[in-house]
Amino acid sequence: MSQYQNDIQSITALKDKQAGWHAINPESAARMRAQNRFQTGLDIARYTAAIMRRDMAAYDADPSQYTQSLGCWHGFIGQQKMISIKKHFQTTERRYLYLSGWMVAALRSEFGPLPDQSMHEKTAVASLIRELYTFLRQADARELGGLFRQLDAAEGPARAAIQDKIDNFVTHVVPIIADIDAGFGNAEATYLMAKQMIEAGACCIQIENQVSDEKQCGHQDGKVTVPHEDFLAKIRAVRYAFLELGVDDGIIVARTDSLGAGLTKQIAYTREPGDLGDQYNSFLDCEEVDSRALGNGDVVIKRDGKLLRPKRLPSNLFQFREGTGEARCVLDCITSLQNGADLLWIETEKPHIAQIGGMVNEIRKAIPNAKLVYNNSPSFNWTLNFRQQVYDSMKGEGADVSRYERSQLMSAEYDDSELAREADERIRTFQADAAREAGIFHHLITLPTYHTAALSTDNLAKEYFGEQGMLGYVAGVQRKEIREGIACVKHQNMSGSDIGDDHKEYFSGEAALKASGAANTMNQF
Repeated sequence: MSQYQNDIQSITALKDKQAGWHAINPESAARMRAQNRFQTGLDIARYTAAIMRRDMAAYDADPSQYTQSLGCWHGFIGQQKMISIKKHFQTTERRYLYLSGWMVAALRSEFGPLPDQSMHEKTAVASLIRELYTFLRQADARELGGLFRQLDAAEGPARAAIQDKIDNFVTHVVPIIADIDAGFGNAEATYLMAKQMIEAGACCIQIENQVSDEKQCGHQDGKVTVPHEDFLAKIRAVRYAFLELGVDDGIIVARTDSLGAGLTKQIAYTREPGDLGDQYNSFLDCEEVDSRALGNGDVVIKRDGKLLRPKRLPSNLFQFREGTGEARCVLDCITSLQNGADLLWIETEKPHIAQIGGMVNEIRKAIPNAKLVYNNSPSFNWTLNFRQQVYDSMKGEGADVSRYERSQLMSAEYDDSELAREADERIRTFQADAAREAGIFHHLITLPTYHTAALSTDNLAKEYFGEQGMLGYVAGVQRKEIREGIACVKHQNMSGSDIGDDHKEYFSGEAALKASGAANTMNQF
């Protein structure tokens, strides 16, 4: 017997014991339960954490089973994404949501648009998680409501088929990988914010090794990292938050920005040669000095019996040696996994499988099942990057590349060329190739819906306010929605009007004043 049928029976038994419940319809109450499967954010966090753990194990067995997500900055955007995925693929397996700190800063702060520097309100992230799951749960309620109405109208075999869809309903609720930036303060602040995010439903929290009050977007300059012990304290803080709240399968993504970060705010504490602090300090850009040559306020360290003066900038930051980024990334990743992280994120300057795979191979010498979450970032010029990679491959193989100007490969004049076609094919297969060759378990795009919103709004504004007038909306939006089966063409239904009608009927019976009558213009669709 299905959960739906069990609920009908249990509510019927409860009703029979309660005087005055004669007007309560057990089937209606069971339907409402089915439409509200997840009672709290912690229910969601536990459910989705188990999904991610299963997916991680499946990837370990078969790298073709990688996962994907798109960044969403509003509950409606996340909802429409999952509705679309269900429509096209009939399943939500291995498809998640990503919550980008960049988009929270740019689109969700009461200060207005902000750069990705952790200046937005700490509570904004948990608020967006709650909003996303509110919209996903409403998508469940909306779709189930439609199935219940079909069930009421169906007879015979058709009724059994609809009942089967209800009993095996695929929820829109999927894992969210949520960005906590650098923790918004010390380890205690990280713990408190992580708790909020988990209570809102987050099963997976991504944290980076930058200095909180110097935090920069991973694709901009000026990034400053912290010694490993500082970062590990924050990883432990997130783990304690998961354990306190009973989300034992909670997942931590440790992100390293060391590839593009040439600065540190602190010299690491070290007890003995070769310990973690000493390894961190070994990457500092130093010069050997004599104690008699020290200047006012100079800071020095002793390594291998030598007195060394780290290069310190007027900002009071210390500089790493050039060319040490990949080695620092590898050490960051190994250390994070050895101290409680589950997944890695290496922020790179370009999407290059060989570069990523080289670092992962080094990490896997210490942690054989190490795997990445990777940012398929809109900050990369994918077209130019991959065309240049193909150009370099062709040139290395001795092919004639004289017709191409490497620095101008973005030009449309190359769009129909053999080089461009090969580059596009590499872009198309990048996720599968990188999952197989570079240990990437999860592919995400941080802020795609930011760009799609801008592009679609630009197209509509150009047409509607131009010569096309109303046809700019009808031909460019509504007609496509109807023909492509976009659910929100029935925007009243999407906003919950039909759910409200169902409730009115449950609560008031024949006296219900419903919105979905003959005069409802949504009947035109």
